[in-house]
Amino acid sequence: MARLLITSGPTRQYLDPVRYLTNASSGRMGAALAAAAIEAGHQVVVISGPVSIDYPEEAELIPVVTTDEMLTAAVETFRHCDGMIGAAAPCDYMPRLVQTQKISKTGKPLTIELIETADVVATLGQSKRDDQWVVGFALESEDQHFRAIVKLERKHCDLMVSNGPSAIDADRNEIEILDANGDILAKMEGPKEEVARGILQHIDQRLIK
Repeated sequence: MARLLITSGPTRQYLDPVRYLTNASSGRMGAALAAAAIEAGHQVVVISGPVSIDYPEEAELIPVVTTDEMLTAAVETFRHCDGMIGAAAPCDYMPRLVQTQKISKTGKPLTIELIETADVVATLGQSKRDDQWVVGFALESEDQHFRAIVKLERKHCDLMVSNGPSAIDADRNEIEILDANGDILAKMEGPKEEVARGILQHIDQRLIK
């Protein structure tokens, strides 16, 4: 039995007290992975951004809102875990300046300067111990295989799951699993629950001792 950290769902980066940047991630893939891991006999900690779905009761849940909050929780939690699955879709950008009051209409174009947020999976991949592993997710709209390989190397992942935009807020997913060399281990398509079980099987076989 292993102790697994799973990040899930979107994050939010506020522009002002009422508006924020985010994406349409539902958390369904993360919930399916948590259920599959528990079904396989593992302990699970889920760090999730704001979602409307439920995670398995057996999983420990740590709710967060922003990407920085997800990173802080993940760094602390990962110390006590054997591995991590980065299924979340953290917001990649945040405003350089967050307005303290609601931005009012002026009838003129509004310019907002955005800067990159921290990369949760890359941070954990770079700092993992020799006895830890990291599995990332690469969601790309073009050149999916090539970009997944780039992310695999840059984020120091042991496996990378590649999928496309159709996975967002959907009940089904179509994926490729890449090993540390970028070779395709498997291709899967179906309900997220079935795909999650397939991913966990490869994790069990290759990464969990």
